[in-house]
Amino acid sequence: MDLKSRFEQAVADSKNLTDRPSNDTLLQLYSYYKQATEGDINVDPPSNPFDFVSKAKFEAWAALKGKSKDNAMEEYVELIEKLKG
Repeated sequence: MDLKSRFEQAVADSKNLTDRPSNDTLLQLYSYYKQATEGDINVDPPSNPFDFVSKAKFEAWAALKGKSKDNAMEEYVELIEKLKG
């Protein structure tokens, strides 16, 4: 199976995990997904200083700047496989 197919399967699998991942793990998954599907961050930081969720998501995605889409897909797949056990 090629990387794109494995990634799409991992995205589908992420919706059926038996245990809910921690918030930190969810942030990792989010940032890998965004990097894999959109590339480097392309949005402005959240303007509301009290929107902690949006700020955390922005920072997690921004931290992956420069990582290739393929690498992000691979890391996403690996993390889902780890979470599946």
